[in-house]
Amino acid sequence: MDGYESGGAGSGAGAGAAADAGGRGLWVEEPARRRRMPDPVRSSAVRAVLIVAVTLTQATITFFLTLTTSWLAFPMALGAVAATIVATWGVLDVLITRQAWNQRYGVLSEPSSTARARRREARRTAAAERAARKAAPARISREDGPLAGFGRR
Repeated sequence: MDGYESGGAGSGAGAGAAADAGGRGLWVEEPARRRRMPDPVRSSAVRAVLIVAVTLTQATITFFLTLTTSWLAFPMALGAVAATIVATWGVLDVLITRQAWNQRYGVLSEPSSTARARRREARRTAAAERAARKAAPARISREDGPLAGFGRR
């Protein structure tokens, strides 16, 4: 009598003591391995699963009606074809909803370390160019240039 029977839910006050004494309780919270799907994606996935389940059931019934040469086989086959089209739409709806949600809300704006290093390098290069421009001799002004005689009068 170990585990459930000795310190489980049926023993009243002893259940809490068994869990506190280091034994594993009946309900243990474990962290989720993956994040929860967004609500629109989850609802379309549930809808798609229900549609596919009904379609598979209808296809199975159609198959057995065909084996028994029932008069219902042909109308059921037409319904199964229509249900297959609807099930395909349901699965595509999940993929499209998921993609649309990711494009709207899924981008996390956190630059990676590579992007940070590239920006740092670009800043250094720009600073070096500015310093080189300041250290270089100034441009020849218009009044002193070779075409000074053709300038303003």
